[in-house]
Amino acid sequence: MKVKDGILTSKLCRPTSFGVVNNTWRIFTYKELHAATNGFSDDNKLGEGGFGSVYWGRTSDGLQIAVKKLKAMNSKAEMEFAVEVEVLGRVRHKNLLGLRGYCVGDDQRLIVYDYMPNLSLLSHLHGQFAVDVQLNWQRRMNIAIGSAEGILYLHREVTPHIIHRDIKASNVLLNSEFEPLVADFGFAKLIPEGVSHMTTRVKGTLGYLAPEYAMWGKVSESCDVYSFGILLLELVTGRKPIEKLPGGLKRTITEWAEPLIAKGKLRDLVDPKLRGNFDENQVKQAINVAALCVQSEAEKRPNMKEVVNLLKGFEYEEKKVTVTRIDSIKYDEELLALDQLSDKDHDDATASYGVFSAIEVQKMKDPYKRMG
Repeated sequence: MKVKDGILTSKLCRPTSFGVVNNTWRIFTYKELHAATNGFSDDNKLGEGGFGSVYWGRTSDGLQIAVKKLKAMNSKAEMEFAVEVEVLGRVRHKNLLGLRGYCVGDDQRLIVYDYMPNLSLLSHLHGQFAVDVQLNWQRRMNIAIGSAEGILYLHREVTPHIIHRDIKASNVLLNSEFEPLVADFGFAKLIPEGVSHMTTRVKGTLGYLAPEYAMWGKVSESCDVYSFGILLLELVTGRKPIEKLPGGLKRTITEWAEPLIAKGKLRDLVDPKLRGNFDENQVKQAINVAALCVQSEAEKRPNMKEVVNLLKGFEYEEKKVTVTRIDSIKYDEELLALDQLSDKDHDDATASYGVFSAIEVQKMKDPYKRMG
């Protein structure tokens, strides 16, 4: 897709529905969006990131929308805008945030989504709603399964296949029924038929990055599987992918979880905010799936079809043995220094909508010392 003279020149694909969702989109005028958001008022701002800001709005026909307004129009921003609109126009699944519309002006690029009243998974695990504990165990498992089904659709059902590259808690939005919708396709890669992997510039969010992607820029469906494994651990434990320790040290969620999994202390892994209200068999299965997903070697990870089946309780022969330990990846200090997500970024309630660009990580020579 290209943007020329204010018009997106490629025709967006309209595939048949999968997961049954009504996802019609249209081109908005800047005047319409300006009026809907009360002039992009600060009172309407849902969040802000490196790309610009997201605003709540209401259209003239009463539809609640979220408007992503790009801050700077450089080649990088233009490309991410084009990619996201292209991908959003392709996806048709109940667990993916589809395109409501977009606006292209001389110096304006805006993307319009449906507004999600329960904001993002991040806001409920670590942000403004964390103390309310609205995510009980059953909701967490529904979010895990729904998110996995959305990613599976990207990998298998849409053509060309799509690798998301930025699966994380702030990119899983929640509707009024707490159903998950995976969002933010600015970093997505469209993979031609018959291609298993590509080498590309590394983009994503530290803590969720698969080792082969962070080291060599080798991106494949397995990278999304790894990121989903971290997300699943986050859902079960209520912990952040990277947490700060006293003295300025940082520890990944896999480093924290590894000894508990090895000792079989699975109850100690569960988010204490649940106060013991969870299904132990489901916890065991979820931890098993997460451990499989975050294996350091990509070929040892399941694909998303297998992940969905395992989460739903359907075993398949090769994965019947429960994983009793995980290959915890320890980030090199040089790579950790690139972690631009401050505590404010993690905890700020304004960052909880989730339709944000993530940090960009430069390729490192060997950030994972243990990988040899």
